[in-house]
Amino acid sequence: MRPTLDLQHEFSIGSELCEAILCYADDELVDAVNRAVSRVGQLIFIESDLRFTKQIPGSSDVICRQIYAEHYYVLSGKHGHISEDDLEKLNFLTSMTAKLFNSRLALHARFDAAIRAQSIHTQILDQIHESVITMDLAGFILSWNLGAERLFGYAAQEAIGENILFLYDADEEDGLNHDIFLERGGREMEVRRRKKTGEIFWASLSLSTLYDEKSQPIGMIGYLSDITERKRSEEKINHLAYYDPLTDLPNRTLFKKLIDNALQQGQRNDVSISVMFIDLNRFKPINDTLGHRIGDLLLRQVAERFRSALRENDVIARLGSDEFAVALHDVKQHFHTGLVAQKMLATLESVFQIDGHELRLGASIGISIYPQDGSDAEELLQKADIAMFKAKRQSEKASGSYAFYDVEMNRLIAGRLYLESGMRRALQRDEFFLLYQPKVDIHTGQVLGAEALIRWAHPKDGIISPIEFISVAEETNLILQIDAWVLDTACAQAKIWQDAGIAPFRIAVNVSAKEFTDSLAERVKQALARHQISPHWLELEITESMLMQNADGVVKIMSEITAQGVKLALDDFGTGYSSLSYLKKFPIDTLKIDRSFIQGIPDDIDDCAIASAIISMAKQMKHRVIAEGVENREQFAFLQKMGCDEIQGYLFSRPLNVDVFSDLISKKISLPSIIF
Repeated sequence: MRPTLDLQHEFSIGSELCEAILCYADDELVDAVNRAVSRVGQLIFIESDLRFTKQIPGSSDVICRQIYAEHYYVLSGKHGHISEDDLEKLNFLTSMTAKLFNSRLALHARFDAAIRAQSIHTQILDQIHESVITMDLAGFILSWNLGAERLFGYAAQEAIGENILFLYDADEEDGLNHDIFLERGGREMEVRRRKKTGEIFWASLSLSTLYDEKSQPIGMIGYLSDITERKRSEEKINHLAYYDPLTDLPNRTLFKKLIDNALQQGQRNDVSISVMFIDLNRFKPINDTLGHRIGDLLLRQVAERFRSALRENDVIARLGSDEFAVALHDVKQHFHTGLVAQKMLATLESVFQIDGHELRLGASIGISIYPQDGSDAEELLQKADIAMFKAKRQSEKASGSYAFYDVEMNRLIAGRLYLESGMRRALQRDEFFLLYQPKVDIHTGQVLGAEALIRWAHPKDGIISPIEFISVAEETNLILQIDAWVLDTACAQAKIWQDAGIAPFRIAVNVSAKEFTDSLAERVKQALARHQISPHWLELEITESMLMQNADGVVKIMSEITAQGVKLALDDFGTGYSSLSYLKKFPIDTLKIDRSFIQGIPDDIDDCAIASAIISMAKQMKHRVIAEGVENREQFAFLQKMGCDEIQGYLFSRPLNVDVFSDLISKKISLPSIIF
């Protein structure tokens, strides 16, 4: 019967052998194995140069088993009493240890191969001139070769573990989506990166995805090379190709590209674009007489002046010789293009000082408008060029003139500019004056107040209605000066009536949307103080549309005004879109029914219904109601029946000059009794 070891004992020895052979270093191996087999008896593990056979010759007391190479188990000290059990133990340990040694050898071989592969991989990466960086999908750096050290200035130990974002230019947008970008991979792009010194440089970046054994992305490998010099060369070549070397403005080629790009955006956003073709007047004789050097210096100064007259997003180009072009983006009104043309001509009015020469220039400007005059840059430039010759023929001023390609538009714009320049003169020469249209009590006929209405006494065209010039004033912001003039003039007249002993009555002054700002209350306060009048003389009329622009801000401004004792009236009520929930918050004294709802009374059922509803609502909200545009007795009778408080219109009086109105209120003339 074959003797066996105790299983538990055998397992214990096997575990210790595994740990000794697989885990201990070579110089500790003998002692470790001997500790593991010490319980077997007189069995030792040796490393020896002796060449044993199965049994040491001449000795029956020692048995040796070779395990691997020069490693042996030796069984001795039994004094000739070696049993079958001893041999079984020896054979078991020999077999087990041999297998473990083979495993140790295989592991060491694989480890050495991995180390060698890693070393070769590292050497290869370090020999690559490019910067090679590996990172996980979150952008944290895993490896960093010598190329990366040379490129960025960071040693591997400084970079590994950092997120790739620390290399980004702070202004670069691709850093915002770097996690998505990493997951995609397979992309090449030109990027800006930052060195350890803080220097920003251009790099060519190529990214590839790293996969695990299950083909799942686990990271990225990036290849970067410095292309700063190449980019500088490209930019220089691009600049030479697209910019005028004398003025550094875009040339014709770039200008047309920029216009076509703007036209594409204009089509999507439904905006207008204006193109100007500018030809300098009297440049050729200067250039021929004083030479090209003086001519070049003059062109540079002209370019600087033109550029100063434009917005940042407008484009100016030099087409060649003494020709320039301008593209105005997002033009809200064609009228504005004319204003810009005027500004550009105005820049040429002052003398050019060049090398002791006092030089004067003018210009002829032709204007085309997208989309009516053309659908692309070439066509718009061509139409603007044609219009420029028109302007050159009709030029009267030394600074030159401009013309639109479309004849009708040219006439219209010229008329609007005529009004604008005329209004500026009117403010300086006191050509505006006020008329006063009475507001009367619908039950007693008593004059309760008046609306101050501006008129313009044009020196050539006679009296001009505000219908013709107020819209132009609003577009050019002259409305602010006009509103200020009206307020001051009305207060000055109130002072005259106050000193004449006339009891205060409300003079209604219209306020434009542009004037209805945080400073309005203070301006009103100053006007009252300047003329030393009671606030009971003044009522401000605001339009319904103003209320909805910024309801909370409007309430604040209105409250500051009414706190002074000045009344507020809501003009043109019913034409806007004000919410009743907001309307009840506004400190308004009077609602003024728009004349468009009065004209159809009493025949138009809808007008009657709207007017009745407004009057009823106003009563519920404790507001006074005034109807404007009352022209006949039928309208008067209907409004009186519905409970309207006041009327204003031709039935009682047209707007009156100050002398006639003064006579009316001083004599306390009332509405004729026949109307009641």
